[in-house]
Amino acid sequence: MPFSAILRKSKAMKLKAAIYCRLSEEDRDKPMKTADSESIQNQKSMLLDYARAQGWEVYGIYSDDDYTGADRQRPAFNRLLQDAKHHQFDIILCKTQSRFTRELELVEKYIHGLFPLWGVRFVSIVDNADTANKGNKKARQINGLINEWYLEDMSENIRSVLTNKRQNGLHIGSFALYGYQKDPKHKGHLMIDREAAEIVRQVFTLFSQGYGKTAIARILNERKIPNPTEYKRLHGLRYQQPKKKNSTLWTYSAIANMLANEIYIGNMVQGKYGSVSYKTKQNKPRPKQEWFRVEGTHEPIIDPELWNQVQTLRAQRAKPCAIGTIGLFAGKTRCAHCGYTMRSSKSHGRHYLRCAIRYAAKDTCIGSFISVEQLQQRVTDEWNRLAAAYLDPTKLAQNITVCNCLQTQKQRLLSDQAACEKKIADYKKAGRELYMDKAKGLISENDFAELWDNFSKEQQRLQTALANIQKQCNENETLSKADNSRIEILKAYVPYKRLDRAAVEILIDYISVDKRTPGMKEAPITIHWNF
Repeated sequence: MPFSAILRKSKAMKLKAAIYCRLSEEDRDKPMKTADSESIQNQKSMLLDYARAQGWEVYGIYSDDDYTGADRQRPAFNRLLQDAKHHQFDIILCKTQSRFTRELELVEKYIHGLFPLWGVRFVSIVDNADTANKGNKKARQINGLINEWYLEDMSENIRSVLTNKRQNGLHIGSFALYGYQKDPKHKGHLMIDREAAEIVRQVFTLFSQGYGKTAIARILNERKIPNPTEYKRLHGLRYQQPKKKNSTLWTYSAIANMLANEIYIGNMVQGKYGSVSYKTKQNKPRPKQEWFRVEGTHEPIIDPELWNQVQTLRAQRAKPCAIGTIGLFAGKTRCAHCGYTMRSSKSHGRHYLRCAIRYAAKDTCIGSFISVEQLQQRVTDEWNRLAAAYLDPTKLAQNITVCNCLQTQKQRLLSDQAACEKKIADYKKAGRELYMDKAKGLISENDFAELWDNFSKEQQRLQTALANIQKQCNENETLSKADNSRIEILKAYVPYKRLDRAAVEILIDYISVDKRTPGMKEAPITIHWNF
């Protein structure tokens, strides 16, 4: 519906306005986690008063609290777009254009592109953006450009500030580690949570007395002690939403991670993961040498003597994962029922894999179970069957020799990555200059639209190419760590006589193991290959 039709419609009936509010920083004074922030309430009040003054009927209020203007996964934002597409209202009303988005691409796509097609008017009252007023289109475009620059500058500033805080040993995480709470009087400082700290001491003490990680988890579950996530939920503390079933239970991995965490002896260790881009929440692991480690930043829960004793025991109990059958499938097998990683055990000289939850919490999972020897043979047989059916050993070896030098390949990939990143940066700069030329009236709307479309397609192509290059870099690194000679490893795979850890790492993503049913000789398994 064109705007002229909207204006004619307004004479016959009230226009419907959808109010959109957003806040990117959490309001510390919220009475409860589900309450709207004070700033969001102020935005709503301002926009409601404005809508009433204009004689508009309020269709609904869409509110995103604690979301940035570059986050495209905002739930209320996406509901707003869907409702706009189906013309559930006539107007979108915001406090400022940046409340709707800070991205140039979305300004052009929705405010200047799809909204007019859908017959939806966009209004922001503070910066006077109104798509019904063609005279301020240039101002809206310049605002979009400034907001995009703001995002980049803010990202760099935040990164610099966070790095400085980490270097000074200040805690910057959203959640305090189990056993600690954020100090309300000193930002960035951790203080001991006495109740949870006592459980942490029990875990370290039990391990020092000879109890295994699964046994400790079982003891805590039998005592009905909530795991860290459930403890925080019960006490009204911030916590990360669990993804697995049985999330209230202690597990082997929870105990293992606790026993290895230096924060419990007063050292602050941060920066284990880093963000990929300011436009996404995706993180990736960082090399250990890039972590930030500062000693003596807060009160320890575990004394040095107990800590050293536990670390010595951990080192003694650690099993080399590439030798023998113990650890052959470490981290690669999952229970088909609860999804938890299976743990190794030994009985009468034979090694088995069992569901971790089955022994950490009785009657919670039916308990998948399989012998390592049987699983090794079945995986080997299945791989040889696939290799015989789909791989030609001679051609495979010939193809591998083309790029037998991983170091050369790595240098080429890094060079391609740098070139791709430079081209992306060049296109971003050109896009900004193009916006400014259009805002100044130096180029026509048609020329701009054509150039912008070409820029967008080329940037998308480069982003895809960059993602592929990064994926290849990761694969290169994995192969380098697995063996010094990729040729010799892969040649040994076709055919394969006896599976080893290097083969498991290269070939297998994970294996889902079910429980053997009565009358069946073997437990059902599903192998998820890395190809």
